[in-house]
Amino acid sequence: MIRLERVTKVFGTVTAVDSVDMEVPAGAVCVLLGPSGCGKTTTMKMINRLIAPSSGKIFIDGQDTAGVDEVTLRRSIGYVIQQIGLFPNKTVEDNICVVPDLLGWPRTKSRKRAAELLEMVNLPPATFLKRYPKELSGGQQQRVALARALAVNPSILLLDEPFAALDEMTRLALNDDLLRLWEAHRPTILFVTHSVFESVYLSTRIAIMSARPGRIAAELEVLLPQPRERSLRADPAYGTMCESVSRTLSDAMSSAAASDAPALPSPASGRG
Repeated sequence: MIRLERVTKVFGTVTAVDSVDMEVPAGAVCVLLGPSGCGKTTTMKMINRLIAPSSGKIFIDGQDTAGVDEVTLRRSIGYVIQQIGLFPNKTVEDNICVVPDLLGWPRTKSRKRAAELLEMVNLPPATFLKRYPKELSGGQQQRVALARALAVNPSILLLDEPFAALDEMTRLALNDDLLRLWEAHRPTILFVTHSVFESVYLSTRIAIMSARPGRIAAELEVLLPQPRERSLRADPAYGTMCESVSRTLSDAMSSAAASDAPALPSPASGRG
């Protein structure tokens, strides 16, 4: 479980995230949805302590992360970013094994795990283990990044727009791969996206963030059937849920704009 209590982040004079309260239950898939610049990535980075909150507390499985060694914390959390972040000088196999190697796993164990994970993300190990990132397509690279995030079987996955740069067909396929992996292992997932359709398809709950300063404007449960299959996108219930999320997102944006607008001056007394 992930819990944020009044988490705020200020950069200089800019408040990026403001008093965020949010809870992601164990085994849930929670999507952070909101406009660009609203603090979604900042929130995610605070969870694994890539940056420190200015105030507030973050708990993972009931433990305040401020009291956990940051390196130990990061090695226990799977993390995938939009830019993929594979090491260009390492093979696919060695990229997947970065954290197991740091943790001192026996080489035979870590390499066996790499092969298992490639199978899980639909990349034949015999073909891909010894390739380098430059020899892979964008979709293949992101599959390897997902495999690397799963290498030590973490209970928490942080996914920051991992599929945003991919073509639509590859993105749909990776959505399906992620759901299949989640069904098999049930990690707690926090997923950042700008796509309403992706958010509804993947999640069990959606947290909508307002424009900067980022606040949780609304939280929605996604009560669509599991396991999810691509045919769900043709289901009227899916379309209804997407419409509801779009409307809530639009309302949150409108409310934030109204609250940030300067007050109009009062009419001068005695006129009229």
